Amino acid sequence: MERPHIATLREMSKEMRLLYLEHNEHAKESALHLFSKFFDHILTAQDGKEGFHLYLNHHDRLDVIITTLSLPLMTGIEVIEKIRQHNSDVAIIVLSELHETHLFPQTVTIGVDGYLFKPLSLAQFATTLQKILDTIILRRENRQKTLLLEQYKQVTNASSIISKTDAKGRIIYVNEQFCRISGYEEKELLGKSHNIIRHPDMPRSTFEELWHTIKTEKKIWQGIVKNRSKNGKSYYVKTTIQPLLNAHGEVEEYISLRHDITAIMSDKKQLFDFLEAHKLCVLILIQIEDYAILEKFYDKASISKIEQTFYKALLYLMPSICGFQKVYFLENGLYAFVIDRRSCQASKEELYETLEQFLSSVKEYIIKVDGIEYDISVVCSYTYGVFKIFEDAKIGIDHAIATKESIIYADGLSDIEYHTALKNIETLYMIKTAIERQNILSYFQPIVNNQTQQIEKYESLVRLLNEEGDVLAPHAFLDIAKKGRYSTKITKIVLENSFNALEKIPKVAISINLSMQDIEQESILETIYTLLQRYKKHAPRLIFELLESENMKDVLQIKQFIHEVKAQGVKIAIDDFGTGYSNFERLLFFEPDILKIDGSLIRNIHTNRVNQHIVETIMLFAKKQKLTTVAEFVENETIFKMVKDMGIDYSQGYFFGKPERL
Repeated sequence: MERPHIATLREMSKEMRLLYLEHNEHAKESALHLFSKFFDHILTAQDGKEGFHLYLNHHDRLDVIITTLSLPLMTGIEVIEKIRQHNSDVAIIVLSELHETHLFPQTVTIGVDGYLFKPLSLAQFATTLQKILDTIILRRENRQKTLLLEQYKQVTNASSIISKTDAKGRIIYVNEQFCRISGYEEKELLGKSHNIIRHPDMPRSTFEELWHTIKTEKKIWQGIVKNRSKNGKSYYVKTTIQPLLNAHGEVEEYISLRHDITAIMSDKKQLFDFLEAHKLCVLILIQIEDYAILEKFYDKASISKIEQTFYKALLYLMPSICGFQKVYFLENGLYAFVIDRRSCQASKEELYETLEQFLSSVKEYIIKVDGIEYDISVVCSYTYGVFKIFEDAKIGIDHAIATKESIIYADGLSDIEYHTALKNIETLYMIKTAIERQNILSYFQPIVNNQTQQIEKYESLVRLLNEEGDVLAPHAFLDIAKKGRYSTKITKIVLENSFNALEKIPKVAISINLSMQDIEQESILETIYTLLQRYKKHAPRLIFELLESENMKDVLQIKQFIHEVKAQGVKIAIDDFGTGYSNFERLLFFEPDILKIDGSLIRNIHTNRVNQHIVETIMLFAKKQKLTTVAEFVENETIFKMVKDMGIDYSQGYFFGKPERL
């Protein structure tokens, strides 16, 4: 069973409207807590009559209805029946107790789309919601396609594709357009069945339904059919088949009216059709690398020409090991090759070698557009599979771009992505709960004077106390908090805690970590300036540790912040100096008072001569600039003696104390 992607579900459902019918207040409260993770707009009803009344008042804006079966005044089944009389499309989910399963056959008959069982869980709800959202989206797409096809029909009516068959399905007439698109002459078609143009991708069930409709029910059948012309080329037609009846109600002939809609059936749709029809495929995705840079340097017309030129060359650049017949252009520099696994028996290793040859060919290939030459580099993702094959391959492309790998084998990556998303949702809930219960804590680690070995400063470090009573370090929640927009709240809590500590421990400095993104947020700046005003007399004992980052956006704002807080007596430290984005030129820009030498240079300084030399260079610069220095990760006496002998002013690490609450 496919597991839904939680973050994507939230994005898909948040603008939708939910009507929830539940009589039990306790159950309602619990369910709403879960439903509100996915829906921003929820209506609730206590009984069946109220629920149906709400439906009538809001039916044009409702997307999903969740109802229990045991409702007062009007049962859940009665509500569903009334709604279905009014609207056959709105998605309805039954939320049931296990002892109510005997009612399910009746709910199936009246048109329920999905089921949930109490007690609810995130995984159960997400799985059901994924199916419901797929249905809703499919219905919307179908309505949109129907609208497009109706307009298309008006424009192309004069060039319709028409055929007639006898009662046994043998072709007795075709018009010129039928011959043109199929590639067959009239004499080749007459007397044959339409199987002559049937594409193997079309499922048997489609034709079984078609014949049941026109032969047994004697009704009009309409649908989209994928056909194959005489030369093997695929094309899509919107098809209407009308049974022609004699005076006795017997079928004499069938007339079929078709419209060629291949041009408006996107490559992506055609690719998904292929993946749906062939359960076991080999799929290769090709992505133009640094496509975003292309968009910055060239106009849309030039990019389109580059993409189309590359598109036309791809089939020839790809080695013929699998005999790919078509390239699918999926927009934004993304292309696909796909073939039935039975037609390509190459192993995983052989496909990898094939893609290496392909990349080599692409490297030598030069695109010429309007007299200008362009070099193209690409990354590839490939997979076999039955379930979520496109999702796997697409995530593989994302991984290739992120890791700078040229080729990624992507089987199973979507499951990994799902589990990561699920864990992220759980972490966000943990963070939200901790904030609400005031369980975002500040721990303080001592910083000692290397000459006196006395504590003169503390660094404020954030911790989270979870519902189990465990104290978690930042690596367990801070990155996720930034994605969920909770980091601002956490930063403000840490600021409050740290300023309060100034009064608890007089004569000792408190050091607080600030990122460039913190300083660029107006609300955090307001908090800092308010606290500085409130604790004005303690400002000289305050240190802001700044962590350099490539994501620094507003340089002038950061420089202004540094000048304003230093004017009030606050000192500025550069954290983790010696790694990452640190350099001496940017150091001068921050005008710091203190350099904190990164722990990765200190933790093995007694055994690594390269690290010793780097730290010696930093110390030489710091002394000339009259900067105070702090060694991080001083874990034992050997390291302490070494950093002290090197002239470093302060030490911080487990040798002197772990972070603790004051």
